[in-house]
Amino acid sequence: MSNDRTITLEVMRYRPETDAAPSFQSYVVPYVEEWVVLDALNYVKDNLDTTVSYRWSCHMAVCGSCGMMIDGEPKLSCKAFLRDYGSKIRVEPLSHFPIERDLVVVIDDFIEKFTRIRPYIIAQSEKPVSEGEYLQTPAQLHKYKQFTLCINCLLCYAACPQYAHNPEFVGPAALSMAHRYNLDSRDSGRDLRQEVSASHEGVWECSFVGACSDVCPKHVDPAAAIQQTKIASTMDYYKALLPGGK
Repeated sequence: MSNDRTITLEVMRYRPETDAAPSFQSYVVPYVEEWVVLDALNYVKDNLDTTVSYRWSCHMAVCGSCGMMIDGEPKLSCKAFLRDYGSKIRVEPLSHFPIERDLVVVIDDFIEKFTRIRPYIIAQSEKPVSEGEYLQTPAQLHKYKQFTLCINCLLCYAACPQYAHNPEFVGPAALSMAHRYNLDSRDSGRDLRQEVSASHEGVWECSFVGACSDVCPKHVDPAAAIQQTKIASTMDYYKALLPGGK
């Protein structure tokens, strides 16, 4: 911080106990080439205003907790470098979620939907640990591996116009994770997940804008997962029309 250059952070503030509506507050912070927006927020918290509230944990794009709207785009604040922005950066809470306080949003709706898709392996038959692992080939792993990289940062929900229009929509991350387990050779819970993922509020509500995949910091492709689920569900429908189909 040897130079005198600074940037201005415009941070959305909302304190429900005192504020009727959100407003913006500006903070002037040092510009450091290696800093990300999260570093600038931490500087504000440590040196200028201890009341600013936001979530973060790892600073390594792993925990997924520091997602925010940065100059109008859903980003992980630990991956948004100051050098990629101008002299003024606007920071807001993720879109499409209720605001708890300042940059902290309420994620209860996502948690409820994520739980409904049963994000865990449902084995056809349980076996004791003494019998060893449920083995899988590299080719079987490859079918779903990219969908395991989701960190539940919710950037995809903040970017999704369908979730903004219809809050009942299950949403990209949950549907992508359902697809991940459906493709897992060790799992037999697809029929149970279809009750949620193949419903009207599931994949059929998606209009395939693809914004969810564009903003994913881990390069997961939830849009592809949703379209693949649509194809599989359509095949289920036509198979059921065949003699002996089910």
